[in-house]
Amino acid sequence: MAMDDFPIWRRPRHYMDVPDAHDHVHWVELFFDLIHVVTIFVLGNYLSHQLDWSGFLVFTGLYLAIFYAWADNSVYNSLYISTDMAHRATMAVQIVTMVIIAAAIPDVTGKGWVYFALGYALNRALTAHMYWRARAVSGEACPMAREQGRNFFLLAALFAISAFVPKPLAFWVFGAGVVMIQLQYMLPRIGTLRYARFVPRLGHISERFGLLMLIMLGEGFFKLVVTLADKGIYKVEAGTLVNVVMGGLSLFALAWIYFDSAGNAKPKSRDNGVLVAYWLAHIAILWSAVVMGVALAGEVYVGFWEPYPTGYGALGTVGLAVFLASLWILQHLVADRDRTCHYHSGGVLLFGIALALLVLVIHPFVPSIVGNALWGLALFSQIGVPVYRGLRDLRRGPISDAVR
Repeated sequence: MAMDDFPIWRRPRHYMDVPDAHDHVHWVELFFDLIHVVTIFVLGNYLSHQLDWSGFLVFTGLYLAIFYAWADNSVYNSLYISTDMAHRATMAVQIVTMVIIAAAIPDVTGKGWVYFALGYALNRALTAHMYWRARAVSGEACPMAREQGRNFFLLAALFAISAFVPKPLAFWVFGAGVVMIQLQYMLPRIGTLRYARFVPRLGHISERFGLLMLIMLGEGFFKLVVTLADKGIYKVEAGTLVNVVMGGLSLFALAWIYFDSAGNAKPKSRDNGVLVAYWLAHIAILWSAVVMGVALAGEVYVGFWEPYPTGYGALGTVGLAVFLASLWILQHLVADRDRTCHYHSGGVLLFGIALALLVLVIHPFVPSIVGNALWGLALFSQIGVPVYRGLRDLRRGPISDAVR
């Protein structure tokens, strides 16, 4: 029996060179995804303690950096089937870098910065190493892997330099590196999107996005529970407990809406424009999921009659509007769009967006029971209207006829 018959000895191969390549997520990738539960939880805590414009901007910058750390790994694993011992060891060290990154977030603008930047630099260097191995081990004829390896090594050096540059210049250097991560894929003529082989397995990447969405929304549950536990569940009034219950149901509803509308659905084509839009829309919708998870923790601090905390309220309303707008874009980008949009139409999404923005304006001036009711109407209408339409068509005749 050949050594390549065993996953731990099987060399990295581009999925286009594997006749029986499948889209399923490997256990090593799933473990890597789960580590981001901690990272996103700590990132959400940072935002909840920095509810001002400065904290919001730092949070968004950190979110993008952490998203790319996850996404670049996901793209590599979607392009190359790597299961050997060397790859597992590399992934293990990359997981440890996420531990360092997460631990540095609470004081990232102070003494934690050096640890964050160096941890991130090592993370990027390990991604470069994966591509370099694919070039050397698999006999990859296309220069794509070599180019990606070079790009990430250079980016790792830039992030390492930012650890020792005086602040605030260090933040600008690091931010430039984060922007360059995106540009090295997408720049015309020199970005790696120009390669015909730079097309991830569509089912694999959509499944990874779905798993990350569950992680982001799960972080919201952690935040809600920890906030309530820290305050003391026995100390809060009945109105607060009702708010907390509705907050938990809202997080479940967000997952319901995403997966019924676009989650786990493959992009409708391999066209670069479709893939780029699908990618950017997921950056936005995942950001909104984290933001709403933080905002719903504000339910612990109010009963029925006082206004919802302004900072939390702004995050929740803007987050919901961005979530629904991103979902509308994704519905136009995924395969089998007619089925996903038949009941959950653009008009329903537009209603939710408009109502969320209305709550953004009025929530500081009305009791939280009013703001929560309107926000909940914006959210739960995204389930109620499609269910109503489906039941209406079911009474009229077979669902298959209605969908057609």
